[in-house]
Amino acid sequence: MTLLLMAAGRGSRYGKLKQFDDLGPQGEFLMEFSIYDALANGFNHIVVITQKDNVDYLREYLGQRLPGHVSLDVLAQELTDLPAGAQFAGERPKPWGTAHAVWTARSVITQPFAVINADDYYGQPAFARAAHFISNAGNRDRFGLVAYTLQDTLSPHGSVSRGVCSQEGNLLMSVDERVEIARENGQIRDADSGLEFTGNELVSMNFWVCSPRIFPKIEADFRQFLETAEDASKGEIYLPFVIQDMLRQGLTEVEVIPAQSDWFGVTYAADREKAVGALQDLTGNGKYPSPLWTS
Repeated sequence: MTLLLMAAGRGSRYGKLKQFDDLGPQGEFLMEFSIYDALANGFNHIVVITQKDNVDYLREYLGQRLPGHVSLDVLAQELTDLPAGAQFAGERPKPWGTAHAVWTARSVITQPFAVINADDYYGQPAFARAAHFISNAGNRDRFGLVAYTLQDTLSPHGSVSRGVCSQEGNLLMSVDERVEIARENGQIRDADSGLEFTGNELVSMNFWVCSPRIFPKIEADFRQFLETAEDASKGEIYLPFVIQDMLRQGLTEVEVIPAQSDWFGVTYAADREKAVGALQDLTGNGKYPSPLWTS
């Protein structure tokens, strides 16, 4: 089974490249704990999408730590990686987005795979549930979304953007992006829309299980974006939007998989202390060895 980690972000709100911040008790990156949990649940192929300048460093860094039976691909998300015949002559300050990051791996992934952010902690049970879904799904083209409880994903240091799930039974109907959710005076509210939430809603934290069928769909959407966008130097191709478009077109179904797991991330610099403490506690409680990898 394959795990793809998206690690090409710029860390604009965090203040530096949070993917390579030494948050673990022995200086480990946050992504290393996700990789460890994935391997413990039967994943054996790790794909990391990063910036071009970090490819060699990350390939050597992870290559020295991962067990010998694990296959590793570290790929660069580049602005010049366009669909055949497509052109872009402008300049962009940012990559093309999360869907493009996934599309970067189209030549190395041929089976259903999981996708996560490299700068989030998803928890051991979440990987167990994703692995079970991949191994036991009768419909190999059905996608999955490992979803978290909203109240467990908020930051005390500012508002967050969350995709709130709408579902029928265990099937996803839509993910509604709410861009300014925060807890204030005991209430959870999205300042942008004015909507209030109980906190028990399931939300997407970008932990998806996808079929390789997504690659041609991303390419088609990317091509359309390049051809029709008023200003292609701005805007991005987002993975959840591509998947929702597949839902609308009847190209797939998405099963909502409750993570039943803790989550934390490092959106803001002030989140760092909590992340460091959480990893220290998890290690101290025996959830992880220290150091994480043995030679």
